[in-house]
Amino acid sequence: MLSTSSEAFALSPNNVLDTAKTQSSNQTKSALIDTRNNRPKDLKLNYKPFTPFSFAYNVDPENSKTLSNVKVFPNPVTDQINLAFRLNKDIKVTIKIMDALGNEITTLLSQRLTAGDQSQGFMINGKLNSGYYFIRVMAGSETIVKRIQVL
Repeated sequence: MLSTSSEAFALSPNNVLDTAKTQSSNQTKSALIDTRNNRPKDLKLNYKPFTPFSFAYNVDPENSKTLSNVKVFPNPVTDQINLAFRLNKDIKVTIKIMDALGNEITTLLSQRLTAGDQSQGFMINGKLNSGYYFIRVMAGSETIVKRIQVL
């Protein structure tokens, strides 16, 4: 039996493997014990790592979105702003310009567009003062916001 004195059994954070005496068949053996989980050090656990199962079909998150690849150029903007984006189905699209506080400044587009790559150009010459604005592109329940600078 081990006593509770510090000489018989010492635990320290830096030394987690300690020697303990075990009794087996009237013989005394020395074994290394991992004091964090009280298992012999040389015990090898035979296990297989968990691998998640896969479905019969693959779902690409990018393809499941209605609206993707939204690009605004040139940025900074002077007189014309161009937007390019991809739609995965026919849907109503709304494009708005918002100020830095989130107030709607103008609606650039609000109409049903066909699926596929889209490219839209809008003249903003004289409509916006110099500063930072946000372009909000909405398709169905999806919204993507891009920041622009107007010179």
